[in-house]
Amino acid sequence: MSELFRVWVYLAEQPLLWLTVTVLAYWAAHRLYLAAGEFPLLNPVLVAVAALVALLLSTGTRYQTYFDGAQFVHFLLGPATVALAVPLYRQAHHLRRLWLPLGLALLAGSATAVGSALAIGWLLGLPPAMLVSLLPKSVTTPIAMGIAEQVGGLPSLTAVLVILTGITGAVIGVPLLRALGERDPATKGFAVGVAAHGIGTARAFQHSEAAGAFAGLGMGLNGALTALLVPLAVWLFGL
Repeated sequence: MSELFRVWVYLAEQPLLWLTVTVLAYWAAHRLYLAAGEFPLLNPVLVAVAALVALLLSTGTRYQTYFDGAQFVHFLLGPATVALAVPLYRQAHHLRRLWLPLGLALLAGSATAVGSALAIGWLLGLPPAMLVSLLPKSVTTPIAMGIAEQVGGLPSLTAVLVILTGITGAVIGVPLLRALGERDPATKGFAVGVAAHGIGTARAFQHSEAAGAFAGLGMGLNGALTALLVPLAVWLFGL
């Protein structure tokens, strides 16, 4: 056991260890997801995050140590988000006829996300710093953390809430819309993108390219609108 421990200490100091572990965890989680017939509760992101958290806790590894090794994945968030423009461009002919319903859906979705977070925070008696950290929970992580920092929130707490929101939306979003009888990929994708940002968008792409494209559109527009709504809510309610 002492030899094994020394090997682990050596590996833990290597910068590529945690990047490799992250990729392997997601690969294994995705294989499990496919083997289970795409069972919603076995969402690859959810399973991979749980496995990584368990590994970090069991080995006593600090998050900063993990992030130092796996930050290349974080860096790729930016290019991956920009790359969503490619499938969206292929759906441009649909945007011309859908701009009004999409605009109304965006306004309703963004307002509901911020309003529900505000109501839940008040009902739970959260202090102002935690309450404003909750408001941008439905926006992709880089934007949400920036919003939280600007309005006096806790960016690290916001990041956790964003991930939990994304995983929840990815798990129940598409199955719920399907159960409600919604079959249009544009509608399903846009709704999941607005509610569950990048993680929901990844799930929408598993459904179809059209759904993923509209999810990316919803994610981007919701980020921009929420950046306006959250400071307005903070000002109106004196948070």
